[in-house]
Amino acid sequence: MSHSNKNNSETRHGLENNIHTDFQKEMTYGDYLHLDKVLSSQRRLSGHHDEMVFIVIHQVSELWMKLILHELHAAISSIRKNDLEPAFKMLSRISRIQQQLIKSWDVLSTLTPADYMQFRDKLGHSSGFQSYQNRLIEFALGYKNVQVLSVYAHQPELHRQLQQALHEPSIYDAAIAVMAARGLPVDQECLQRDWSESYTPNASVEAAWLEVYRNVNQYWDLYELAEKLVDIASQQQQWRFNHMNTVERIIGHKQGTGGSSGVMYLRRALEHRFFSELWSLRTEL
Repeated sequence: MSHSNKNNSETRHGLENNIHTDFQKEMTYGDYLHLDKVLSSQRRLSGHHDEMVFIVIHQVSELWMKLILHELHAAISSIRKNDLEPAFKMLSRISRIQQQLIKSWDVLSTLTPADYMQFRDKLGHSSGFQSYQNRLIEFALGYKNVQVLSVYAHQPELHRQLQQALHEPSIYDAAIAVMAARGLPVDQECLQRDWSESYTPNASVEAAWLEVYRNVNQYWDLYELAEKLVDIASQQQQWRFNHMNTVERIIGHKQGTGGSSGVMYLRRALEHRFFSELWSLRTEL
């Protein structure tokens, strides 16, 4: 490169660096967080005051769910590499986020039935039942249901994303595979199964977890993983219960806006327990 060309190149790169640096100096808090978009997204369809709390609670919940998925996918990746300790921080964070989601129902429960009826008809067929991020979380935790994909049939990209998630191992599948890799006997049918189906309890998995709980010093990281998963399972059930309770408080046993059975659907969901052997083993200890 000639001396002249070298100088021109250095000058060009210098200008680019200055532009980048100047932008960082000029960037505001609102710029970084894109608050113009975030805070302009609360658009009431009625003139009723309380529609705002309904919108904000659901938008904030979706943001928390986005963070749960961010942490959950990273935790699954770490566990599948048999590197458990980095996952502990992620799983602890998920549990804290779940606490925020649980408390959000307390805020929404300040919405009275009479208030909600003032704008419910503006919701059309939209419903929390359609929250695809909640479905992705359930899939990642092992609660699979192929039938729910039909809700997203008119949204090809979302349908594809959910279809892919349905066929991926859950965090519990990853945990079971790690136990097997450590030499704990687990039936092969648990390690090579149809991941699109919800997990079915297995005696060999319970026996493996019992071995972990009876020999904590030998299997400390597996024990810690199990307890982190129990935290998340417990919080998820609490979130489901508070959801059901809040819906019943506001609309009773009316059908949901999206066509679901409302409270009855939410009550049936409570019958499912995540990571079943981590609960059943406690009776056997």
